[in-house]
Amino acid sequence: MPDDTPRIGPQSRVTLHLSLTLEDGTEVLSTFDDEPLSFTMGDGTLAPGLEEMLLDLPAGADTRLLAEGAAIFGAPDTELVHELPVADLPADFTAEPGQVIAFSTPGDQETPGTVLAVTDQHVRVDFNHPLAHRGLHARVQVLTIR
Repeated sequence: MPDDTPRIGPQSRVTLHLSLTLEDGTEVLSTFDDEPLSFTMGDGTLAPGLEEMLLDLPAGADTRLLAEGAAIFGAPDTELVHELPVADLPADFTAEPGQVIAFSTPGDQETPGTVLAVTDQHVRVDFNHPLAHRGLHARVQVLTIR
């Protein structure tokens, strides 16, 4: 007897709950206590690696997945680590290693950067996705697929 349960595929319209948790249990993102997330596969709502993990999940699935941040958000690129002059930061700002800060790009968009090191003259910032270096636990509850 064929299984008629819809499965997530390219261009599927999906409604789901999603949570991402770090290996230490810190919750990074969750829709479980809020409205579910609705999107069309491939529309850019989710990172391509996360979409790939969802492919072929059936409607009604409630599953937990393990992933490396690099698989979801892309492999870290050494070209995205920069030394910024302390003089370019706001005078009242004190940078500390591990901090994730929103920076404005020349095109006036916002991008996160993780402070790696601080000296009197420079701040070393990694502009790779802040979770690209982390192990992640994902929980996905697929509500509907069209």
